[in-house]
Amino acid sequence: MKILSLDSSTESATCAVLDEYKLFGEITFNYRKQHSTILMSMIDRLLKELNTDISSLDGFVVSKGPGSFTGLRIGAAMIKGLSQGTGKPFIGVSSLDALAYNLYCTSGIICPILDALRGNVYTALYDFNNDNLNILSKYMIISIDNLIGLLNRYSRPVYFIGDAMLKFKEKLKSGIRNAHFAPTHLNLVKASSLGELGLKLLISGHQDSLYEFAPFYLRKSQAEREYEKKLESSKND
Repeated sequence: MKILSLDSSTESATCAVLDEYKLFGEITFNYRKQHSTILMSMIDRLLKELNTDISSLDGFVVSKGPGSFTGLRIGAAMIKGLSQGTGKPFIGVSSLDALAYNLYCTSGIICPILDALRGNVYTALYDFNNDNLNILSKYMIISIDNLIGLLNRYSRPVYFIGDAMLKFKEKLKSGIRNAHFAPTHLNLVKASSLGELGLKLLISGHQDSLYEFAPFYLRKSQAEREYEKKLESSKND
């Protein structure tokens, strides 16, 4: 089953084509540029380089979050459009799952962290058991201080990965006794990791609905928060 996977949950943008046996190609850009202006051209370039087209694919995988509100909406809309246009299934996979999968078969606890601003991170805790990625916690948005407190309840080594790792590395080093940090090239969500997880789900018969699928953000958007503040303020006037 050959699929196209796409992630736009962070500042980076990445797409890949793969099947059960081979990663055919992957493109990743990690610099400030609007996803809406580069994602479709990235996909088009990748497919042309592979001498294939959308109609020859059997399905699609997209990041469902958490991450950038705008980036996730763009990615979801793009994959929904491709799925509807081709009649091929798609499925969403968490960006945190994909990051954890970058550290395949690492012993200990894997803690992907994506920057959620104001001293907070998006995260979940994972480990591998018999080559299977297991999630040990709920998906959460948490302050880095509270995350350190949570992780210190465990006696196992902790492996950090993600775009917030560098930002909080010194604090994590001083706060957690047995902390380890992924190398730079692994700290981005990879479309190949996302795709491999999604491919397994598609092969087993899982897929998302065009009409019901939506990214999950773990928190309300700034516009929603400001609107609620205005409502609360008007109640108190």
